[in-house]
Amino acid sequence: MKRKPDTIFITFEKALKKRFAVGAFNFYNLETLQAILEAGEAMASPVICSVSEGALKYMGIDATVMMFDALTEKKKYPAYLHLDHGKSFEVCRKAIDAGFDSVMIDGSSLPFDENVKLTKRVVKYADKHGVFVEGEIGTLSGIEDNVEVEDKDARFTNPKEAKQFVMQTGVNSVAVAIGTSHGAYKFSGEPKLRIDILSEIEKELGKFPIVLHGASTVDAKIVRQINARGGKIKGAKGVSPKELALICSEHNVCKVNVDTDLRLCFIASLRKNLKASPKEINPRFFLSDAREEMKNLVISKIKLFQGNL
Repeated sequence: MKRKPDTIFITFEKALKKRFAVGAFNFYNLETLQAILEAGEAMASPVICSVSEGALKYMGIDATVMMFDALTEKKKYPAYLHLDHGKSFEVCRKAIDAGFDSVMIDGSSLPFDENVKLTKRVVKYADKHGVFVEGEIGTLSGIEDNVEVEDKDARFTNPKEAKQFVMQTGVNSVAVAIGTSHGAYKFSGEPKLRIDILSEIEKELGKFPIVLHGASTVDAKIVRQINARGGKIKGAKGVSPKELALICSEHNVCKVNVDTDLRLCFIASLRKNLKASPKEINPRFFLSDAREEMKNLVISKIKLFQGNL
């Protein structure tokens, strides 16, 4: 199936104009992709289906694209296939050639000039194929798939650098660091985002799409459920849903990434049913419930990113 990559540009324009964010949800198999797509249909909302390098290695790039195309062929509402945290030109090139709608080139760990050079190269190649490109300036801490950054290495985005980065690279959106982090352990103390830095970035960039990574809310109830069923997730903290809703409705954040919350939800369901049904050996029994739980979570996230608590 031939998708129309230009529609993702239109979706971001609408999000920027109407002040809402499109959810970018990571998937790793058939069930997690189905959950995201079904939630988008239920909410009559566009969704971005994100794949990390680790997930691509697990599923295979050809199988990933074929599965996505097969499941989206008859969908009424837009769904986009996105490469999350591509670390090299080569992996971005492969995703673009395979038919991805958008790619993220993550050179945030590099010196500024090297990040610009790498990102600019990806943008030049993507432009030939009508593919949307997200870059990143500033460094988030935390661990998630192939992303691993110690707190001491994390740094907030410099607003003036963000402007230079966008102008020099030609990216279509930019991910910024304002205090979020990857994984389930986002904050060691009181959760706090630097909205002042976000506002300064917006002053420098004007009306330009901003992306928020590491924005899972890490529901304490789900964490308790996992731990009650044999898990060992202690001290996990996420972003305040209320703060996140305000950011999406009052700022130029057009895309919010969610991965950790989806993992927690999926695993909580599996642990619940594995413990409750020890004689059951049909994988579909466990996976279908986990899929439904994840679908409901994605629906709640879509509402949140539209500014509704």
